[in-house]
Amino acid sequence: MTLKLGYLLPTREKIMQESPSVRPMIEAAKKAVDQGFDSIWAGDSLLARPRHDPITLLAGVAGAIPGIEVGTAVLLPALRNPVVLAQQLATVDQLAEGRLIVGAGIAPDTPAVRREFAAAGVPFEGRVGRYMEGIRLCRALWSGQPVDWGGRWSVEAGVLAPIPYRDGGPPIWSAATVPKGIERTAKHHDGWFPIGPDATTFAQRNEAFRAAATLAGRNLAELTTAIYLTVSVMDNAEEAEDAIDTYLESYYQAPASALRSYQACKGGNGDQVIDFVRSFVQGGAQHVIIRCVGDHDAVQELLCQRRDELLN
Repeated sequence: MTLKLGYLLPTREKIMQESPSVRPMIEAAKKAVDQGFDSIWAGDSLLARPRHDPITLLAGVAGAIPGIEVGTAVLLPALRNPVVLAQQLATVDQLAEGRLIVGAGIAPDTPAVRREFAAAGVPFEGRVGRYMEGIRLCRALWSGQPVDWGGRWSVEAGVLAPIPYRDGGPPIWSAATVPKGIERTAKHHDGWFPIGPDATTFAQRNEAFRAAATLAGRNLAELTTAIYLTVSVMDNAEEAEDAIDTYLESYYQAPASALRSYQACKGGNGDQVIDFVRSFVQGGAQHVIIRCVGDHDAVQELLCQRRDELLN
């Protein structure tokens, strides 16, 4: 099995710190790649949790670091017109020479997210349908052939250019967590990309994902199982866990206990963090995207230096 490691850029954190400069994040991406990371990722939000636009930022990363995979963790396609989105993603995929991955989700149901959708002029209700149809329309446009579309959006003989570098367009990894969402992912998308909540549940849901994909006639070798993990490395495990709690509550403005109920997080010493990440790899994760809390260098060095242990 080949394991890939991804580094999540701290776009939201930089805004919280009133330090919006992009150049340091490009340098952080380069440093992660030099350490041995395989991919660079950026999250998405307009107003609920303000941050840099992930599509624009990843275009910069792709241009600055040739040969690296870049991905969204995760994009909210329903907030965007899919015709515009198809062109943006095709352009980034050209910059990345076929190495763009679109991690995507429907967004949680919170008051801040509902206000975000309203501000963007997008109905919150029915967002699953908008999400699924929008991705189908993107893929139709990525063919480069004339597209006629009569759903939520109207297209008459529309031809997109450029089309993506990768034939068929970038893979779509869905961040589904409920059974129906996982089944939709298995039938229609290219990867499953949850955020938790724990290794046992993850392994069970991954089996369900693979079983549904098999039932749908999909080739499992062409599908990816990924996981989004939040970790902090310190000699004192209690201090590391406290650092994650403080981070989560500042980031989401919600109790850490509630957030940990659906997000996979671990603070601890090197051995404890390696054991934590390994448990998800054993559960089927092929691509692990890491959100660092505290010392990003310490997390990166640990995972890259002890990478082989994650597979044992």
